Amino acid sequence: MQSRPVLAAIVIALGLAGAGWLAANGMARLRTADRFVTVKGSAEKIVNADLVVWPLAQSVGGNDLTAVQAQLEANTRTIRDFLIQAGFGDGEIVLSPPRLEDRWAYAFGDNRPPERFRYSNTVTLRTARVQEALAALRRSGDIVARGVMLNTEEGGGPQFDYTQLNAIKPALIAEATANARKSAEQFAKDSGARLGGIRTANQGVVSIENRDAGSPQIKKIRVVTTVDYFLRD
Repeated sequence: MQSRPVLAAIVIALGLAGAGWLAANGMARLRTADRFVTVKGSAEKIVNADLVVWPLAQSVGGNDLTAVQAQLEANTRTIRDFLIQAGFGDGEIVLSPPRLEDRWAYAFGDNRPPERFRYSNTVTLRTARVQEALAALRRSGDIVARGVMLNTEEGGGPQFDYTQLNAIKPALIAEATANARKSAEQFAKDSGARLGGIRTANQGVVSIENRDAGSPQIKKIRVVTTVDYFLRD
């Protein structure tokens, strides 16, 4: 009969020992899970723009509406002829609807401007032929020489874009992530730990900027990734 209490005590002791082992092992995993390092990795690529959007805004003013309309149409033909002579086709040239402003409508007496009507529109070149657009841009003074005053503030000048980002983004992300892992491995080595798996990862921001102020047709694409790696003893 005495064997039963002894057996029960052995079972309880084994249970407590097993619970203690599981608790210790669980705490070890918990401490490991709490240890991680956050690193950033980046990758850059220089590319040539493959799209140009060049708005050529212009306006004319006067007191005779018929004359103002005729002058705007003549200026529009001048701009369009310039682009055609530069080698661009009709499909690459977009004409906005004209905008008419009666500047006397809400002005009276001495507040009236000398010109009653202001008529304007924008001829926009949209093309993938970047080098040809650059050549035309260098000769844009010819438009002014023909009597057309371009409104550069309204149009904002030509915009150079790169449209193939999705094609190169995966490789850039892979390179940035690899660079982040190198940084994490160095940190782990310096701290006497081993690098574990990924805890979290964030692609971050993909930016497209001009390589420099003088070369808007050359773009710098940069990808930054942020990765948390577990650290092990």
